[in-house]
Amino acid sequence: MKAAFETPNHEAEIPPPAIEDLDLREAVHQELSRILASRFFRSAGRSRQFLEYVVRHKLEGHLELLKERTIGTEVFHRPHGYATGDDPVVRVQAGEVRRRLEQYYQAVEDCPIVSIELPLGAYAPNFRWRTPVAGPVPLPMKVESPASAQSPAIVLPPPAAPPAPKEGAHVGRWVAFGLCLCLGLALAFVTGTKSAGLRPASHVDSILQQFWSPVFATQQPVFICLAQPVSYRPSLALYQKYARSHPGTFQSEVERSNVPLPLSPDERISWREMTLYKEYGVAIGDTYAAVSLSGLLGKIGKPGQVRIGSSYSFTDLRNSPSVLVGAFNNRWTMQLTSSLHYAFVESGGHLMIREQVPSGPSWGERESPDGPVSEDYALVARLLDSKTGQFTLTVAGLDGKGTQAAAEFVTNSELLEKGLHNAPKDWQKGNVELLLQSTITDSIAGPPHVVAAYFW
Repeated sequence: MKAAFETPNHEAEIPPPAIEDLDLREAVHQELSRILASRFFRSAGRSRQFLEYVVRHKLEGHLELLKERTIGTEVFHRPHGYATGDDPVVRVQAGEVRRRLEQYYQAVEDCPIVSIELPLGAYAPNFRWRTPVAGPVPLPMKVESPASAQSPAIVLPPPAAPPAPKEGAHVGRWVAFGLCLCLGLALAFVTGTKSAGLRPASHVDSILQQFWSPVFATQQPVFICLAQPVSYRPSLALYQKYARSHPGTFQSEVERSNVPLPLSPDERISWREMTLYKEYGVAIGDTYAAVSLSGLLGKIGKPGQVRIGSSYSFTDLRNSPSVLVGAFNNRWTMQLTSSLHYAFVESGGHLMIREQVPSGPSWGERESPDGPVSEDYALVARLLDSKTGQFTLTVAGLDGKGTQAAAEFVTNSELLEKGLHNAPKDWQKGNVELLLQSTITDSIAGPPHVVAAYFW
């Protein structure tokens, strides 16, 4: 099992700047230097370029340069006027920078004067004071563009000094503090136990809570996204042609929709006798998976919406957390997982999951020579900040049975408990990719189990 966590190394960190006589610009520049020299950014070239660019132009007041297409052109050398909907490089990198900044501020031991934040859905960073300044407090500073005094300003008010306590007020203040603390703890307990709808006393249930907790970061519903592959059915003319030699057959739509057309394997038909049918096409395994996922969302008290085929777009995935169901029949699954450590690939007409490292192994469907038993594999990818900028969960198998098994895994607390038994301690704060195997007997998927995992 692999994990992308490193042992902290503070020797290379830049020490915190002195707090005396620092204006905002100098404080931000020094904090940026510390961030870029940290273990979270020093070897991440694209993240460094992105963060340096947006911080510099925010300080200079050039907010018009902090647009998605402009950043793509200036930082990532995309052609002018490129289609941002087809190339999400800026959104993906913004999500990566947010993740690295969060890791940096969680790991830093000394509290910096100014923190640099990249708000979700924006490319203009925020600068915030994090510690009170000793001695005289400077006035709020306005940073303007040297080229244009009319550029938007960054106003950063310093923390206000607490008022001097009145004589005899200490006892009342402590009593009030104690009451507020008790009320806060009681509210936190009630909220934590009721909002998710799961029992917090059980460790097994807590695993299910932890796995699904990112869906509560937004009030938007969770989209359960199914594909609608291209489907064809015989045309009415072909049914009528068959009925002329077999009187009384296929006279109703009920029969045509429920009884296969028993043509001889040697029967020749023309392409005009087949019809593209847009009302058909959802895979059985995907449907079972969607039912399981919808049931879990109802249990934990999170609204969910099932979207099929063309009823959702990349814009929808950017605005809401989502669960992508299915692999090769779902183009969004293929696009959003193509650069992951484990990915779906098609090679020589065979569908498989491959570890994307030099000479990495691959896993494909296998049939047993002893009977109707086979193996199917599936991927569960839990991405806190995917290419969409939202929490995305992929539940997808090589076959429909594998997809169904993957859905069972993410909705079953005992399976999750076993599958994450050897996960890093703080796996909840990062991305998770689990490769599952399930034995298929008489077309029924057995309980899935983890055969490989990757954490970062």
